[in-house]
Amino acid sequence: MPVLNRIASYADEMKGWRRYLHQHPELAFDCHQTAAWIGERLREMGVDEIHEGIAKTGIVAVIKGRGEGPVIGLRADMDALPIEELTGAPYASMVPGKMHACGHDGHVTMLLGAAKYLAETRNFAGSVALLFQPAEEDGGGGQVMVQEGVMDRFGITQVYGIHNAPNVPFGHFTTTPGPLMASVDTAFVYITGKGGHGATPHECVDPVVAVVGMVGAVQTIIPRNVYALDEAVISVTQIHTGTASNIIPEEAMFCATIRCFKPDVRALLKKRFFEIVEGHAAAYGVTARIDYDWGYPATINHEDETDFAAEVAREVVGADAVDARANREMGSEDFSYMLEARPGAYLFLGTGPGAGLHHPAYDFNDEVAPVGASFFARLVERAQPLG
Repeated sequence: MPVLNRIASYADEMKGWRRYLHQHPELAFDCHQTAAWIGERLREMGVDEIHEGIAKTGIVAVIKGRGEGPVIGLRADMDALPIEELTGAPYASMVPGKMHACGHDGHVTMLLGAAKYLAETRNFAGSVALLFQPAEEDGGGGQVMVQEGVMDRFGITQVYGIHNAPNVPFGHFTTTPGPLMASVDTAFVYITGKGGHGATPHECVDPVVAVVGMVGAVQTIIPRNVYALDEAVISVTQIHTGTASNIIPEEAMFCATIRCFKPDVRALLKKRFFEIVEGHAAAYGVTARIDYDWGYPATINHEDETDFAAEVAREVVGADAVDARANREMGSEDFSYMLEARPGAYLFLGTGPGAGLHHPAYDFNDEVAPVGASFFARLVERAQPLG
């Protein structure tokens, strides 16, 4: 694997960083210990500026090159998930009910590895802004960083990020221009009828039959309202109602995750969801309240920047290990907000066989960290070469 030799020499140190982070997971915006630890490492590396407390616990660190030039942004998310770890690793989470089940500990490690190299060598013009972001999993920390003005404040002209990809061949990069990951909206539907004895349903207004009807009907939205070539997903993930076999309950609820790539499809899905739920509520004689959480937008790569990032990836891992026209996927990512604010690209980096993301047995493959760090470093050097 033709990673940068200097970064390859950091491999053991990077493994130590990653495993420390894995043992100390924090959630959402409450990444205080994580941010403090990252700040310590950045100071040791001699970066030029460290700006803390952005989006509550986020950090922007600046490394200046050897000449005048633009500013390129590199992002790593740093929050964990509320999952009880089952890896059995000696460096497993020390915090009950929390673990790095999505590899953000690895993302931070890759960016720190690139930071150490760039601070040592400075073989680039302009500057690089390292964006350590909280609350990707829950809270939209990427959006908050953008709203707090990081792009303008630090003069960032383009921005890039990586996500690890278990069960993609080790060291392989995949991406695509245009939509890469879906938007995500969440609907909570609360249905109220009239409860009573299961033996006298004629005296009740049954929310159970209403929720069953609604759930079945919302599944018709995509095959009957969305153009067949416009990918979309509606998955009902929760239904809650009832307490006993002989009681018709007063209330029921269900929840759905709703995903697509195009703004007009997104608006259509919401419109039809409301129409179906409200129509069924009237038909069944119940009331229905819908809490519709308008979540992350689609992650949309910019074409020129995606082609450039793929070219850099080929330099690091070889042409056969880069698919720059890969299939898009229905997962979501709040790096989307950064790509709305600036041109750039998001890529997946294969980590080889293992448990999938968000699984309690997931563990980041430390061997891939020098690959991601080399990609970040060469991206800067290629984007902003010395004259």
